[in-house]
Amino acid sequence: MANLVYKRVSTDQQSTARQNLVLHEAGIEDPVVFEEDPGTSSRLHPLQRPKFRALLDYARPGDTVHISEMFRLVRGTGHILDVLDVLHRDQVALRIHDGAFSAMDLTARHPRTGELLSTVKFMVQTLAAAGELQRDLQRELTYDGLRAAEAKGAKGGRRPAVAAAKTDDVRTAYLEGRSIAALARDHGVSRTAVADLLPDHTAADEDVPAPELTVTLDMPGKVADYLRTTELEPAERAALDQGTTVRRGQGYTLRVSAVPAVHRQLLARCQPLDSGQGLPAVPAQRKARREYENRVSTLKPCP
Repeated sequence: MANLVYKRVSTDQQSTARQNLVLHEAGIEDPVVFEEDPGTSSRLHPLQRPKFRALLDYARPGDTVHISEMFRLVRGTGHILDVLDVLHRDQVALRIHDGAFSAMDLTARHPRTGELLSTVKFMVQTLAAAGELQRDLQRELTYDGLRAAEAKGAKGGRRPAVAAAKTDDVRTAYLEGRSIAALARDHGVSRTAVADLLPDHTAADEDVPAPELTVTLDMPGKVADYLRTTELEPAERAALDQGTTVRRGQGYTLRVSAVPAVHRQLLARCQPLDSGQGLPAVPAQRKARREYENRVSTLKPCP
């Protein structure tokens, strides 16, 4: 069972020294470290960050993810719940070593329903909301301080705006995960000047739906044989071609890895096996398609 350590700082002027201290004191054995590039914004959904995605690809059931504090990984409530769902699906534990979440088992599930315990969900939402309130209060105090300084005749510290030719570059870098603070340093302007160039951003932006992740399902060989003779979209064909054959007695199963949407498209393609549309009804093929349908039906619906 591996111990996977995740680290992140929001700006390239920060260091992971405090995170290193907390994690060192935790006495983690043989840690495998995944550290985001400096300046990886907390606004970027964790499931879209390169190193956290690499961590999830590396993880195996029974592994544990270690972080110094929750906000190194997530900010908004929606992000936390998205990550917990993925970790639960992959049977990976989460251990937080400092802060309000350190005494909680965030991966605890109801023994019968398998859903996140209501008490855990409530505490996660409450503590995340408290963190967002703290940041909002800090912004309000900063704004009040600037207004007070202006009333006394002090000139604001805002530096020149970003050149018009650079506006698109700033927006693109921000959407790719570059933080406002890092962009301000890159262009020699204030953070406010950068923020003014960006699309409207509110707390609701923290709850952007998580991107669909690749899911591996076993496709009966009779279904795979039929689909190979059918006209498919490029993504569907690629998923089928890259599948792994697993021999089972006289037949086989094709282990296919794809996002849920592609699995649903492949299921729709093999509908004739069930209904006999233009094909002679073959009970074995109908049974195979329904087996695949049962597996696909376990996937979460698209957001």
